[in-house]
Amino acid sequence: MTQNPFGQNQSQGQTHQNMQTGNVTQQMNHGGHELFDVHELLSCVVAGLNLKTILRPHVKDQELLSILDRQYTFGVDEYNIIVESFKTGKDPSHPTSSYKMQTGNDFVYGMKPSQPKKPMQNANEISDEMISGYLLGSAKTSATTKATVALETTNPVVRRVIADSIPNCIEMAYELSIYQNKHHYYQVPQLDQQNMQELLNAFAPVQGQAMNKMQ
Repeated sequence: MTQNPFGQNQSQGQTHQNMQTGNVTQQMNHGGHELFDVHELLSCVVAGLNLKTILRPHVKDQELLSILDRQYTFGVDEYNIIVESFKTGKDPSHPTSSYKMQTGNDFVYGMKPSQPKKPMQNANEISDEMISGYLLGSAKTSATTKATVALETTNPVVRRVIADSIPNCIEMAYELSIYQNKHHYYQVPQLDQQNMQELLNAFAPVQGQAMNKMQ
């Protein structure tokens, strides 16, 4: 699905006002809070891309390498359109795309014994388990940062571009968690059936009107 299609952003052709200085051009249609937040976001995105570049030579598994490369290529394009819309205040040259996983979505549940985790003592200890964990952490951080920034971004084009990119971070994180789970790096415990059923039935839907109109 194509996101933020052209022609649906409210700021196109609008005039904006500053109480002290008058009309605000499209390029300057940004609040101070927004400028700092988007700078922080772009720094986070750059760090995530740099991390992929640093880790790539250490990847051993071809499946993980394919995931890293696809996520990097997609991430660079997404970074470019955020920068473009931020600098111009207008629609970027092309809309935000949707990241597509190339894997199933079945998790293996349960726990099996494994060695306790501890910090590396030597850089040579780096493994695909660690690398996929770093990539997962980066995607989760990016999703959280983008969601926070989008809440208070005043330029509607920039806000929409950032908001539309959040599902892509979620999809990337999910892809990495499935990869980790398949290799038993990311184990998923389950509650017993009785406790699970209790929690599943802990809430019920509202019947009829949710709220009476105030008289």
